[in-house]
Amino acid sequence: MTDDTRPPLQPRITVLGVGAQGWDGLPERARRLVLDADAVLGGRRHLAMLPARPGQRREPWPSPLREALPDLLSSLGDGSVVALASGDPFVSGIGTTLVDLLGAGAVRVEPAVSSVSLARARMNWPSEQCTVVSLVGRDPRSVLRHLGPGRRLLVLSSGPETPVQVAALLTGAGHPACRMTVLADLGSAAESRLEGTADTWCAAPPTDVPALHVLALETVDAAGYGLFPGLPDDAFEHDGQLTKRDLRVSALARLAPSPGEHLWDVGAGAGSVGVEWMRAHPSCTATAVESGAERAARIGRNAGMLGVPGLHVVHGRAPQDLDGLPAPDAVFLGGGATRPGVLDTCLGALRPGGRLVVHGVTLETEQLLAGAYREHGGELTRIAVETTAPVGTFTGWSPARTVTQWSLVL
Repeated sequence: MTDDTRPPLQPRITVLGVGAQGWDGLPERARRLVLDADAVLGGRRHLAMLPARPGQRREPWPSPLREALPDLLSSLGDGSVVALASGDPFVSGIGTTLVDLLGAGAVRVEPAVSSVSLARARMNWPSEQCTVVSLVGRDPRSVLRHLGPGRRLLVLSSGPETPVQVAALLTGAGHPACRMTVLADLGSAAESRLEGTADTWCAAPPTDVPALHVLALETVDAAGYGLFPGLPDDAFEHDGQLTKRDLRVSALARLAPSPGEHLWDVGAGAGSVGVEWMRAHPSCTATAVESGAERAARIGRNAGMLGVPGLHVVHGRAPQDLDGLPAPDAVFLGGGATRPGVLDTCLGALRPGGRLVVHGVTLETEQLLAGAYREHGGELTRIAVETTAPVGTFTGWSPARTVTQWSLVL
């Protein structure tokens, strides 16, 4: 055992949360922290509220933020740095970005009360009964992932146009009666509230929506899907090339999506497996590879309609178009397994602990998977599904093609 008496490393940057009252609402300690810093970073609104401090460097956040931020941070040298952020910097804020770039030991965060906390208080919604969705710099269609009966959402808006965009999406998704409440300038003397429903907002959108607001949504319609895998087949636009519901659930159970993981959906068809993978958690990502141009476009539409517009679609053919894609934590091979090099490429690309699931309906694919099972192990399963269908005036069983499924965990 060693006696390490070295002082702890000092953080390179302090991120200070600022409430809606701005400079006037900061305690004396926070004000002194800002004024004593060699450099201050923040949005132009935050920097404009500061009193003059000769010799202090003040820099607005660059654009695009993530790409340009490393150069800005490198230019600051070894002096003390304070970054200003709205509310809690870890609620879809700059705190997360800075920790990702610099490491946890280089960043100290001093939060203020977040707009999310204030919005929950104004709505009287317990935290465990609502979901927070950020649309700041994101596709508004991502809100569709969270829609369902009796859902409560707090949407971090990107500007005054967000409510009318969301209202149109809600109406199109079968939630015209969804209650919408704009909670603006929370915590300030100018705090305000606008209320309506999705259909009334579409019919006569208010023209005076403040830029800084949280949008509270409460669905009252029965439309929508759960977040558990196994969406009905008719939730997807498709031309018949679709991994059907029962087979999809079996595949996803073995692919085992976890937060932050990436999937390759190869031979994606309608993209149903990639879509459901991303619906499992907001941080899950996926790349769908499809050789048909119409099908590739259809995958994009399915992803948008089901609330995961960030699904990356590659119009290409495996294995050659798999080169350069982000390394996968899991791979679903729904078609094209017999193409030379495809199976080996997918196996070779997987990270340690990765999962592979392959489906086949032909004898040739079944022989390939039997060989892979003998060589690598894993699990080999045959899945036969029958559904009811009319037989004259009666009802009988109609079998689908039997699918051979090979799954492997590295």
